[in-house]
Amino acid sequence: MTQADTDPDFDSGGYDIDDWSRLVAFTGRVATLDDVQAKRAVFALDDTERPFPLDLDLPQPVIWWEEDGEQAAVAVQAECHTNAEGVEMEVVGLILPDGEAAIALLEDIDIVDDTDPTWRTLVTGAVDGVSTDD
Repeated sequence: MTQADTDPDFDSGGYDIDDWSRLVAFTGRVATLDDVQAKRAVFALDDTERPFPLDLDLPQPVIWWEEDGEQAAVAVQAECHTNAEGVEMEVVGLILPDGEAAIALLEDIDIVDDTDPTWRTLVTGAVDGVSTDD
């Protein structure tokens, strides 16, 4: 048995379509490794130049377009980093419905609101363990 099985107040970090807004966003500055280790931030990037936080309303429901198809997520962190070749990368920290964290490029997500029917279906499918792929 896990703590989630025995403690009704245990927060696994996951969410459903009704409680995603309780997720805490990391805003106002660029995250450090200490922030990630303390679970205040999803990611911290080293070896980049001129990093700065992106101005996005967070937390924010999104649809993430990854290799396996679309997936519901909530963006909780957004930063811009310039790599050694001078290319700017807009990076977003995501929380998935099961509570897992992921990192995506801003160009690989669609910002939606919590009334978006696709986002709602994807969250519900993830929470219920149902595949939405046909």
